[in-house]
Amino acid sequence: MFDPENIVRLAIAGGCSAVALTYGVLGSLARKSAHRIPFIVKINHNELMSYPNTFDQTLFGDVRQCFDMGAVAVGATVYWGAPESRRQLHEISLAFAEAHRLGMFTVLWCYVRNNAFKTAQGDHSLSADLTGQANHLGVTIQADIIKQKLPELNGGFNDPALKGFGKTNKKVYSELTTDNPIDLTRYQVANCYMGRVGLINSGGASGENDLRDAVMTAVINKRAGGMGLIAGRKAFQKPFKEGVELLHAIQDVYLSKDITIA
Repeated sequence: MFDPENIVRLAIAGGCSAVALTYGVLGSLARKSAHRIPFIVKINHNELMSYPNTFDQTLFGDVRQCFDMGAVAVGATVYWGAPESRRQLHEISLAFAEAHRLGMFTVLWCYVRNNAFKTAQGDHSLSADLTGQANHLGVTIQADIIKQKLPELNGGFNDPALKGFGKTNKKVYSELTTDNPIDLTRYQVANCYMGRVGLINSGGASGENDLRDAVMTAVINKRAGGMGLIAGRKAFQKPFKEGVELLHAIQDVYLSKDITIA
């Protein structure tokens, strides 16, 4: 069964800057643990008991109560491109404004999501141009940190299957990016007000080569001008010792003077 205290212990042992948890989890831990490591409270997430299931983001928390429980930040997800994205934009814009009034910082899980984005050319929810535009929308509603998936391709706005969608410029593909994953990620950074708002990339789901994949993602993020990584499942779904080793390996990348901006 899920034990949130184990995640806090892992984050502390791994030397993490903060730990992101859901509204209910913070409520169960605040009195005991909010002073031990900075808490980022995820105030919206999926709810999959409604039938039929829809992949929407629902507000579960109140920003003021997160502040009262000792959180230093609130986080939220907007599924850009989804039918509900404009409602999510409005909800989270208001929540972030309240967080800033209380002196908290804000983190946006700035994901692109719509089944139509999966075409013969690939999954454009991972395209640099679409995720870059999502990042721009995220910083526009005053996210202080953008969390984004690592880009794997480009050209979503030019895909014939998505004709009439969005707006782009040919220089995005000829001058501002290349196929190199560092350049694709650098384009994500550029869309965060030229890096004025920090970009962290997600470590991705757990798999067979988690340590290697996490280190590679950290190297790409750092060389592209990003500011960090969220390890998530790659760390806390492992035995405690392995999870700590993975977190330390990620941190070694950002501490290394030999790994610089490309």
